[in-house]
Amino acid sequence: MSTRERLAAGVLGLTLALAPAVVCQSLIPVSAQATRPVLRISAIPDQNPEKLNRLYGQVAQLLSKQLGVPVRYVPVIDYTAAVSAFRTGNLDLVWFGGLTGVQARLQKPGAQVIAQRDIDASFHTVFIANKASGLQPIASQKGLSELKGKRFTFGSESSTSGRLMPQFFLQQAGVKPSDFAGGAPGFSGSHDATIALVQSGAYQAGAVNEQVWKANLRSGKANRNKVLAIWRTPGYPDYHWIGQPNLDERFGKGFTAKLRGAIISWRPSNPEQKAILQLFGAQQFTAAKASDYAPIERVGRQIGKIR
Repeated sequence: MSTRERLAAGVLGLTLALAPAVVCQSLIPVSAQATRPVLRISAIPDQNPEKLNRLYGQVAQLLSKQLGVPVRYVPVIDYTAAVSAFRTGNLDLVWFGGLTGVQARLQKPGAQVIAQRDIDASFHTVFIANKASGLQPIASQKGLSELKGKRFTFGSESSTSGRLMPQFFLQQAGVKPSDFAGGAPGFSGSHDATIALVQSGAYQAGAVNEQVWKANLRSGKANRNKVLAIWRTPGYPDYHWIGQPNLDERFGKGFTAKLRGAIISWRPSNPEQKAILQLFGAQQFTAAKASDYAPIERVGRQIGKIR
């Protein structure tokens, strides 16, 4: 096979591999596909790509049926890329964390908070430790001072549950980032990675999204003989869907309200919706508004992640 033939075969194989995962518009008539814009959805990459592709592929398919428009899931490489793509208008609907959601709305005036999960009004971070570190569960926030001098990792630098709020609670306990071993914390990039790094001993402790921590315990990926939870934070507002300000202009009058209604309507009694809700770790989605995330904006400005 010539070099040109091998290249053509590779491109075709990649196209066939990606096509079913990112575009969910087969239920839309061909004539409609040609005239209707595509709703481009995405999410911050807070967990492993395999789970994200499965979840948001299903979300795209369900929303396409509910809204009658083609829907495409567009993966992004990191949290910053999600905010940037929303700012430039390359993404229409994004599942953001608390901090990235605030950043996105500040950079795109008129952006709409669409919905949050039932668990997002009072979300939690769990501090975890490798058992060989000698760290034990602590009774109060002041006990976080025991992390001084330890090898410690956050998740993504822009994560609400993996960096922003843990750093805030550490700060309240008198622990600065420079107090960790080496003079700085690590940044694993995702919650799954934080758990793996602490379990392996590469870091002695870390901060992780409680939902992901529980999921890793259920699946056995988090080994209770090697890693343990040492403290659970108070609740704070976190994840939410945010839509572009021009959705009604692009998709028709009332589309934003229809989109919100569709997401809020998902229930465990419907098998397809149940599968999605289980992957989200929720029973349902509820209405939310920008002011719900004012505490996150205050902390973001205090920590220096919002200017």
